[in-house]
Amino acid sequence: MDFRIADTFTDSLARLTGDEQKSAKTTAFDLQLNPANPGMSFHKLDKAKDKHFWSVRVNADIRIIVHKTARTHRFWEFSQTRRSGMIASWL
Repeated sequence: MDFRIADTFTDSLARLTGDEQKSAKTTAFDLQLNPANPGMSFHKLDKAKDKHFWSVRVNADIRIIVHKTARTHRFWEFSQTRRSGMIASWL
């Protein structure tokens, strides 16, 4: 399985606080080690235009948006559920 990081991921990461960045990086690393781990809380984004978008819980406020196919996982960006209220509108 290939793991890729989109430019939007690193841009989103830069907007997080230091503690949030640490949690997000840990989650991304853990996901690479074991993407099947049930603790990852993978959820398909049913209303997304592209059906390959999923979210992974970092904490109560932050999700990593992942474009997931059979061969790749591309870390896309972050959604801050309490701050923004919604996941990015382009999904």
